[in-house]
Amino acid sequence: MIKRSISIHGHRTSLALEAEFWEVIDAAVTESGKSFARFIRELDDRRTESGTQQNLASYLRVWVLKRLQA
Repeated sequence: MIKRSISIHGHRTSLALEAEFWEVIDAAVTESGKSFARFIRELDDRRTESGTQQNLASYLRVWVLKRLQA
């Protein structure tokens, strides 16, 4: 597990994911041209807007899975 700290809307949090998930996320961040923080914040905004009960780390794992399946 690799832990990264980030500030989302002024709130500090840490995300712990396996290296393989970070690899996919990092590639998507690079592809998007956005900063890492902005990219994760936008995904977190989608998560909260959808009303899901998943925590952010779980949401990111599912996001990676769906990205790879597409």
